[in-house]
Amino acid sequence: MGQGRLPVSVTVCMANRLFSCVVSLIVIETTSTVAVIGVGRMGAAMAGTLSRAGFPLVVWNRNASKAEKVASLTGAEVAPTAAGATRAAAVVLTSLADDAALEAVYLGDDGVVAGSGPGIVVVDTSTVDPDTVTKIGAMVEETGARFLDAPVSGSVSTVEAGTLTFMAGGDGETLEAVGPVLTVLANNIIHTGGRGSGSATKLAVNALVHGLNVALSEALVLAEKAGVDRSVAYEVFATGAGGAPFVQYKRDAYEHPEDAKVAFSLELAAKDLELITALGRRVGASMRQAESGLEVIRSAIASGMGDRDLSAVAVYLRGEES
Repeated sequence: MGQGRLPVSVTVCMANRLFSCVVSLIVIETTSTVAVIGVGRMGAAMAGTLSRAGFPLVVWNRNASKAEKVASLTGAEVAPTAAGATRAAAVVLTSLADDAALEAVYLGDDGVVAGSGPGIVVVDTSTVDPDTVTKIGAMVEETGARFLDAPVSGSVSTVEAGTLTFMAGGDGETLEAVGPVLTVLANNIIHTGGRGSGSATKLAVNALVHGLNVALSEALVLAEKAGVDRSVAYEVFATGAGGAPFVQYKRDAYEHPEDAKVAFSLELAAKDLELITALGRRVGASMRQAESGLEVIRSAIASGMGDRDLSAVAVYLRGEES
């Protein structure tokens, strides 16, 4: 087992840590209720996968109709508030769009912090600024609950397959305790360090992914404009040195953009890149590629593509005059 990694067969309390687990009263089992707060694409997929694994569920969403839809598909209970969902669960998973949503859902009068207390583990999977999640995590833990910032790498299809990667910041024993829940969703759970480190790692991961997206778009359009068939060019990309997993699973979206489902919108890509470049400035890391990619994506959004899948960068570049 590599340093910082948890095995897939995580147990609730390792034998040599049984006393500390008992003292902290964190005992998570497959019969424990899980709350999913924020049931957009990823949150809804998490709820579905956890339901199929047999976990009792409670869900909440700011748009109540989304929560009702997920409940109808999973048998979950719909909570009236985020605080109510939190109180009803042993483990709370939150999946929210941005920093503003995170603060609203956690810090409101009926928010997650208001519902938190001893015996509850709150796991935030959102892609947000590390400073935001550090502040919110401290407020959760002041209630006696435990908190992890554990954003994920993957998409709806990887949630459904249970093959996400979690990047978890926070206490290692807390991470071990929620293993029965997280291992249903992921085959790779990496403890990145203290609170906020999961979010920082996720921004670094997304800097790489968004860089690949723009680079792949440019390469594909270059090959096409030089007279190479799109599918032929993509076959070479996928089987060559640059054939990363991203290149593999985005193939249909790039080859058939007219039919591409929105797995991750350009608006969200811009949000990520704004967080990435801001973090770079704050910590003194040069992020020239991210800054350039953000300019391209902002231009694509300005042309009316903001709600399209991030692979639409190639569509934008294809129509751009050189």
